[in-house]
Amino acid sequence: MKDQIKTNLKKGDQVVVITGKDRGKKGRILQVLPKEGAVLVERVNMVKRHTKPQKGNEGGIVEKEAPIDISNVMYLDVASGKGVRLGKKFLEDGRKVRVMCGSGEVIDR
Repeated sequence: MKDQIKTNLKKGDQVVVITGKDRGKKGRILQVLPKEGAVLVERVNMVKRHTKPQKGNEGGIVEKEAPIDISNVMYLDVASGKGVRLGKKFLEDGRKVRVMCGSGEVIDR
């Protein structure tokens, strides 16, 4: 098992997959799993699960997202449509924010 991974990505960020079977797909992060070093991305790495009928839901074949390694996704720069690296910096008022490495644009407001 991996140690807990530190990442600049957060739930709700738009990301692009940079490698693997879903390369080029874009989606929103649904969940970050730092202990596994993975993220769940909306409509990416879809798998089928055969589920038994339980109280409250009927069984059958269910499609859902599976975790994808965090190193296989990059933050999506909406302006250029490409993946960018993220860094951190302090603002004048003392807040620590995430910034895009290429442009220096602040992500967190």
